[in-house]
Amino acid sequence: MSANTKSPEASRGFKVPFWAQIIAGLVLGVLLGWLARSQDLSWLVTTLDKIGGTFVGLLKLAVAPLVFFAILVSITNLRKVTNAARLATRTLLWFMITSLIAVAIGIVIGLVTNPGAGTGLTPKDGELPEKTGSWLDFLTGIVPTDVITPFTELNVLQIVFMAAVAGIAALQLGDKAQPILTLSESVLELLQKALWWVIRLAPLGTVGLIGRAIATYGWDLIGKYATFTADIYVGCALVLFVVYPALLAGVAKLSPVQFFKGAWPAIQLAFVSRSSVGTMPLTQKVTERLGVPREYASFAVPFGATTKMDGCAAIYPAIAAIFVAQIFDIQLGVGDYLLIAFVSVVGSAATAGLTGATVMLTLTLSTLGLPMEGVGLLLAIDPILDMMRTATNVAGQALVPVLVSAREGLLDRKAYDEAHSSPLDEPEPKQESDRVPVTA
Repeated sequence: MSANTKSPEASRGFKVPFWAQIIAGLVLGVLLGWLARSQDLSWLVTTLDKIGGTFVGLLKLAVAPLVFFAILVSITNLRKVTNAARLATRTLLWFMITSLIAVAIGIVIGLVTNPGAGTGLTPKDGELPEKTGSWLDFLTGIVPTDVITPFTELNVLQIVFMAAVAGIAALQLGDKAQPILTLSESVLELLQKALWWVIRLAPLGTVGLIGRAIATYGWDLIGKYATFTADIYVGCALVLFVVYPALLAGVAKLSPVQFFKGAWPAIQLAFVSRSSVGTMPLTQKVTERLGVPREYASFAVPFGATTKMDGCAAIYPAIAAIFVAQIFDIQLGVGDYLLIAFVSVVGSAATAGLTGATVMLTLTLSTLGLPMEGVGLLLAIDPILDMMRTATNVAGQALVPVLVSAREGLLDRKAYDEAHSSPLDEPEPKQESDRVPVTA
C-alpha cells in the first residue's frame, strides 16, 4: 500500500458519534423547552410537538409489520440452531430471573422512600383511565377475532400471537414453507432498512420530545412527584448499572464496560424513542456486535422486545402500586408484594414494547384491588418516567442473549472484547455464508 493511500476509515471523514448527537439533542431540547415555557411561545411548543410527534409516528408506522415478521422469522430461524429448545428455555429463564431482581428492587425502594407521602395529592386528583387491564382481558385479548384489526389498532400482543402461530406452522410444513420464509426475511430486511433511516433522525426527534416535555410539564410537575420520579430513576439505574454488570462479571465472566460500549447506541435510542420495538433493529445489531450468534440473536431480541420489560413491567408497577396505595391510604401486606412480583414476571408481555406502561400498571392495580383512579395520578408524569424505563428494558433485552450465549459457549469473546460505540452504520443484509447452524 502506498503512503498516499487512505484507509476506508480516513476517507469517510470525521463523524460525530451517535451518543454526542443524542446529548446535543437533549441539551437543545431542554433549552428550547425552557425558552418556550418561560416566554410563553406557543408556536415553539407546537413546533417541538410536531417534530417529536412525527418522529414517534414514523417509529410506530413500522411497529406492526416489524413485530409480525420479526417474530415469524425469529421462530423459523430456530430450525438452524442446535439445541434450540434449550436456548429458548434458558432465555426465558433469565428473563424471569432479572425481572424478579428488578421488581424486588422496586418494592424495597418504594417501602424505604414512601413515594406517596408529602405529595399533596389526594384521591380526588385521580381519574379512571380510558382503558384498563385485567387478567381476563389479558388472556382473552391474546387471540384476535380477525387478522386486520390487530394491525390497524396496533395490538402488539395479538400480532405476536399470530406471528408465533405462523412461525410454528411454517416449521411444521418444512420445505413447503420456504417461499414464504424467503419472502418474510426479505420484507423484514426491507422494514429494518426503512426504520434505520428513522433511527438516523433520533437526535432531531430528541429535540422535539424533550423540548415538548419541558415546555408542557415544566419543573413544577416534576417537583410534585419528586420522590416518585427519583425512585423510578434510581431503581432503573440500580438495575442498569449495578445488577446487569454484576451478572455479566459474576455469571458470564465478562467485562461490564465492554457491554455498555457495545450496547450504548441502543440504550440511548431507547431513552429518546421510548419504544423497545422501535429500537429493536438497533438492539439486534449491537447484540450481534457483542458476539452473540446472529441466528440466536434474531430470536432472542424480538422475543425480548415484546416480553422483556424490567423497567416498565417490574420496577415501575412495584413503586407505582406502593405510591397509589399510600395516596388512597391502603395498607399492603406481604401477600400483595408477592402478587406484584407475580404480575411483573407473568404479565410483562402486556406492555408489548410500546411507549408507556399504563396497561401493565392497571393490570397490577386490578390484581391488588387498588383503585384504578390511581392511574390518572401518574399519567401526567409518565413520559418523563418512560425514557429511563425503556432504556432499562432495552439494556436487559441485549443483556440476556449475551449471558445465555456466554453460558452456552456460543459467545464470540473476541468480538465482545472489541465491541465499541461506533457511529451508526446500516445493518448489513444477511449473506448465505451467515446461514449456518449454531451449535451449543
